[in-house]
Amino acid sequence: MISTRIWMRVRLVCALLVFLGMPITHAFAQIYHVQDMNHQQIRALGRDKTVVLLPGGILEQHGTYLPSFTDGYMNERLTQEIANAIVERPEWKVLIFPPIPLGTGGANEIGRKYVFDGTFALRFSTLRAVFMDLATELGNAGFRWIFVVHLHGAPNHNRALDQAGDYFRDTYGGRMVHLFGLMPVFGAWGEAEKTLGEKERQENGFAVHADLQETSVLLFLRPDLVPPTYKNAPAHTGHNMEELVQIAKRDEWPGYFGSPRLASAAYGAKVWKAVSSKFIEFTLKTLDGFAMEQVPRYGDVLKTSPANVAIDNAALARDLEVENKQLEWLRKKNLQ
Repeated sequence: MISTRIWMRVRLVCALLVFLGMPITHAFAQIYHVQDMNHQQIRALGRDKTVVLLPGGILEQHGTYLPSFTDGYMNERLTQEIANAIVERPEWKVLIFPPIPLGTGGANEIGRKYVFDGTFALRFSTLRAVFMDLATELGNAGFRWIFVVHLHGAPNHNRALDQAGDYFRDTYGGRMVHLFGLMPVFGAWGEAEKTLGEKERQENGFAVHADLQETSVLLFLRPDLVPPTYKNAPAHTGHNMEELVQIAKRDEWPGYFGSPRLASAAYGAKVWKAVSSKFIEFTLKTLDGFAMEQVPRYGDVLKTSPANVAIDNAALARDLEVENKQLEWLRKKNLQ
C-alpha cells in the first residue's frame, strides 16, 4: 500500500535521526503508533493533549471490482490526514491504533443475503462491545480524546459506534466521537455528485455501495486494487432504497449498485477532498470544545426510513439466531 510505505519511510527516517543524535522537529514526530511503543513510552504521553485515533474497516464484499477491505483503505488514509491536521497545533500529539477490521451490516444485508463471499461481519452487539471495551481500557488509562475513523454506511453499524462513544463520555467524562456518524460528515460523501452531469447521476441512481463514487475513490487512493474490467460493468440502478432492496434480492446481483463504469480517479479526488475536509473539520471542532451532541447523527436520522428500519430489524433478528446458536453450544460444553 502506497500510503503505508510512505509512513514506514518517514518512521525509518525519524529512527535514523535519533540514532545519529539529530533533533526531529517535523510534525510527524508527534504522531505515534501504539503497536511500536513500550509501556513507558505510552505512559509518558500527556493525556490532556494526546488524541487517540481508532481506524476501522469492515471486511465487506464490494462486488466484482473492489476489494473487501475497501472501507479500511479509506479509513487508513483518513486517519493519516486527521493526524497530520491535529499535530499542526502546538503541543498536540496523536496515538494511532492499528486498523480494526471489524464492522456490522454488509451491503448484502439489503437483499437479506447474510452469507455473501467477501463479507465477514460481526453482530451489532459484538461490535458495540468491542468498542465499549476499548473505551473502558482507554478511559481507565486516562485518555480524554478519542476519534473513531470508520467510514461505513450501515445504520446499525453507526449506532453501535455512537453508543460506545456515549458510554465513554458518560463514564469517563472525555470525548469519543464516531466521526462518520455525524450527519454533516456523512453528507460530505455526496457533495461531489453536484459536479456530475444529469445523465451520469441518472445512471448511477441512488447508489450506496461500490458504485461510481466508491469505485472512483479507490481509483484515486488504490488504483492497483481496481481491475480495468470495471469499465465494462453493467449498471444496477435504483432510485430509492426500496428499489435497491429489490435489486439486491435478485439471484444474479453481483454485490454493487449504480454504475462503476463511470468512475474515474479525478472524480474520486473530488469526493475525497469533500469527505476528508469534513472529517478534519469536526475533529478540530471537538478539540475546540464544540458540543457534538448538537449535531444530528446518521444512525438516528435513518430510524425514520421504513426501508432501512426493515433491513436493520431483519439483521438484528438474524444476529439473535446466531447468538442463540453460539450460546447453545456453550451451554452444552458447560462454558458459560
